[in-house]
Amino acid sequence: MNKLIIQPQVKKGRIRKELQGHFSEHLGRCIYGGVYVGENSDIPNENGMRRDVVQALKDIRIPVLRWPGGCFADEYHWKDGIGPKEKRKKMVNTHWGGVTEDNSFGTHEFMELCHQLGCEPYVNGNVGSGTVQEMSEWVEYMTFDGVSPMADMRRENGHEAAWRVPFFCVGNENWGCGGNMTAEYYANEYRRYQTYVRNYRPGEKIYRIACGPNDFNYAWTETLMKMAAPYMDGLSLHYYTVPHDWNHKGHALGFTREDYVDTLTKALRLDELITRHSAIMDQYDPQKRVGLIVDEWGTWYDVEEGTNPGFLYQQNSMRDAMVAALSLNIFNKHCDRVHMANIAQLVNVLQSVILTEGPRMLLTPTYYVFKLFCGHQENELLDSSLLAEAGADGLPALQESASLSPDGAIHVTLVNPGLDADREVEITLGGQAIPGASARILAGDMNAHNTFDAPNAVKDEAFADFHVKDCVLTAKLPPVSVVHFILR
Repeated sequence: MNKLIIQPQVKKGRIRKELQGHFSEHLGRCIYGGVYVGENSDIPNENGMRRDVVQALKDIRIPVLRWPGGCFADEYHWKDGIGPKEKRKKMVNTHWGGVTEDNSFGTHEFMELCHQLGCEPYVNGNVGSGTVQEMSEWVEYMTFDGVSPMADMRRENGHEAAWRVPFFCVGNENWGCGGNMTAEYYANEYRRYQTYVRNYRPGEKIYRIACGPNDFNYAWTETLMKMAAPYMDGLSLHYYTVPHDWNHKGHALGFTREDYVDTLTKALRLDELITRHSAIMDQYDPQKRVGLIVDEWGTWYDVEEGTNPGFLYQQNSMRDAMVAALSLNIFNKHCDRVHMANIAQLVNVLQSVILTEGPRMLLTPTYYVFKLFCGHQENELLDSSLLAEAGADGLPALQESASLSPDGAIHVTLVNPGLDADREVEITLGGQAIPGASARILAGDMNAHNTFDAPNAVKDEAFADFHVKDCVLTAKLPPVSVVHFILR
């Protein structure tokens, strides 16, 4: 019998809502056709934003959205994306398919999207091909309410009041597509650029994020923390779960048991990554002031057959749902250091929560994981421990996180990643009674997924295979499942 012991009196930190953040890039059909169709589209929209996509994202309480990239950020020049759309400068999207970018979705459109979603904007600035002046003027354009050339330009373009931009990243992947810089060179560039990311809004400070490492590059973290920690509020980390290797990533569907196990095993390494990068950060920031910002994470497979290889379009199965659930539990457990995480990407790219095809839209299994986890947002992480039997294939038998909401409810997300066995578990609250409980579950075959012809094949549903007696809740979790319990 597996036993989950939760200590409601032992609180370990706030689970920021931003741990369930998302990422949108000018890549494939993420922006165009994904969230934005233009005001004249036959697809129902509000100011060009798809009503169906906006509503679906509001339903999972999307907290923060990163834009415009990604690799695209370091070739994006923001002044090309403002003013009358027919006059906006076109460019070639060199990173993603070599297609023409017409810049019809720019700063004003992104802020409108965030307004409709009710989420915070997270803007990524251009260091790789941009200038300090360009970045400084963008921040002024967006956030200054006084009289200045940039603020006046914003007003001329139709937006009187300044926007709130709580999160700003200085560059993206500057060790690679953002300029192939050394850590030392970028650290100096970061110090210079961030100086001009001014705080124009009274009483508000922009949370400045430095470009951090790619997966296991611990030396980059060491250098950035040593040279620039006092000048940053956050340090980014990118980690993609690739089943085989970057030359042969495997398919999103039709995969084998071995592929499934390999994928989840690599996803679980996220815990090791966060632990080791955090240990380095602790040496320079023992108070944990600087947040680790995992602003690109998720699965990456070979693109779907017949699609543009530069568009990174892939299907999404219960395997991806397991990766998402395991990852979100890991973020919760590290909420003392991880301040934000952004799955890649929002719509139609990599591990999307939504896929679209013309006027049609479907919600992926990963979407339903976010639906199950949103109850953790802004809760207090509770101490929890699993006394678990051995799992199969090297995977854990179960994985969990637990939190306390302001109304006194305890939220528990439990994952059974195994392929074969039901897992019975006893949940206790340190001897406290459990007056009542409710639960929802997402479960299915590892290859189960939604299609435009069968959009509801995989979705969450009420879960009743549990009972409460005195101080113990006993439940049986089927294979390949995640359950959200609410204990009151």
